[in-house]
Amino acid sequence: MAGQGNAQPVIIKRKKKVSGGGHHGGAWKVAYADFVTAMMAFFLLMWLLNATTEKQRKGLSDYFNPTIPINRVSGGGEDSLGGESMFTEEQSAQNGTGGISDSRGGSGEASAEAEILKTVEKELFAQGGESRTMEQLLRHVVTRVTDEGLVIELFDLDDAVLFQGQSADPTPATLALASVLAEALNLATNKIAVNGFVQTYPVTLADNPSWELSSDRARAMRQLLEEAGIQAPRFQRIGGFADRKPAVADPAAKRNNRIEIVLLRRDR
Repeated sequence: MAGQGNAQPVIIKRKKKVSGGGHHGGAWKVAYADFVTAMMAFFLLMWLLNATTEKQRKGLSDYFNPTIPINRVSGGGEDSLGGESMFTEEQSAQNGTGGISDSRGGSGEASAEAEILKTVEKELFAQGGESRTMEQLLRHVVTRVTDEGLVIELFDLDDAVLFQGQSADPTPATLALASVLAEALNLATNKIAVNGFVQTYPVTLADNPSWELSSDRARAMRQLLEEAGIQAPRFQRIGGFADRKPAVADPAAKRNNRIEIVLLRRDR
């Protein structure tokens, strides 16, 4: 019995099992998957920016930002209004363009006005699928609706310009566009404004042509529209804005060379 009292005690070690392999667990796989997904999205974005035109990119922007006015390449629907028109009375009430009744005829008049603008815009692009030539012409055109009315913007492309050199002499494309515009604009009787804009020129130029050139091009477009069938009394005003309102971030970009034809609302 005394011998048993001197025996070594039995020590039992219990090892704690760590599931997942400790620092070699699966968390890194999730992080790696997120990284690969982000890289795929990045390269897809780079490919889209390179593979699409400016007009298509603007259409994508319009689709994800419904507060931006209409554009013929906006997503959804069979026409540029994407199915459900932004000219509905509910939408007008939200953006302040005439959904509230007033002494001049109320929302009914505003709705009729909006319908006129919609009809003109739709007619303008209805010819887009008729021929390859017409599609090439309409690459120069985007539209939007503002408080002033329907703005039809014609702009230079890298491979096709509206006027020859640094002049107000229209190219054949501009002559053809004037005929298309006149046909659409004659669906309404609203007054019309024509605005000219140009890109920024180097400050080192002794004689900067911005103001004169933008004004001359606006006047030239008014004359082309009149020759194409727009009655002279419909022209409310002609303006040249030089390079003061660039359309893109780079003020020297060719995209800033543009003409805006505004189908004015009747109260303007």
